[in-house]
Amino acid sequence: NMPLILASASSRRVELLSHLTSNFECHAANIDESQKPQETPMQLAQRLSYQKAVCVRNKFPAAAVLGSDTIVVVDNDALGKPLNFNQSIRMLQRLCNRWHEVITAVSIVYPNKSGETAHVSCCVQTEVQFSAVSDKQIYDYWQTGEPRDKAGSYAIQGIGGQFVTQIKGSYSAVVGLPLAETRRLLVDIGILK
Repeated sequence: NMPLILASASSRRVELLSHLTSNFECHAANIDESQKPQETPMQLAQRLSYQKAVCVRNKFPAAAVLGSDTIVVVDNDALGKPLNFNQSIRMLQRLCNRWHEVITAVSIVYPNKSGETAHVSCCVQTEVQFSAVSDKQIYDYWQTGEPRDKAGSYAIQGIGGQFVTQIKGSYSAVVGLPLAETRRLLVDIGILK
C-alpha cells in the first residue's frame, strides 16, 4: 500500500514507468550531478540514482521513491548533458563510427516492515553503436533542440535514433529506465505482484 514516487521530471522516465504501473507521482530531485574525483561512471550513476531517491524521500517518508540516472560512457569518460553546441559537437564526434556504453542505475528507497529506511538497486549496462555522422548532421540535430538535455547529447528514442546502428542490451535502459530490472525491484519491495 505504500505510495510510489518517481524522483524525476523526465517525460521519458514517466512514460517508461507508466508501462509498469499507473499508480505513481512525480517529484523532481534537485541534486548536484557532478562527478567526484576517482569516481567511475558506474559509481557515478549508482550514487546519483540513490541521491535522487533520498532527496525526494526526505519530503515523503512513507513513500517508496524511485531514482534513476543514465550515463553515456566513451573511453571511460562520463558524458553528461551538453551545456552548448560546442560541447554537443565534441560529444557526438567522439561517439561517431564506434561503440560506446550507456549505464543506467535505479535505486528505490522505501520504509521496510519495521519502518526503517531500506533500499534496493540495480545497474544496467548497454552497448550502443553509432554510425558515421557529419558535422552538418550534428549541427542540424542540435537545431532540433533534442540534444540539449540528454546525456551524451542524443536521444535514442527520438531523432538521435537515426545515428544508432545497433545495441547490445536493454533499449529501455538507454532511454532512461530499464523496464525488466525496475519491475523486479518493484516486485521485491511489494509495489508490484
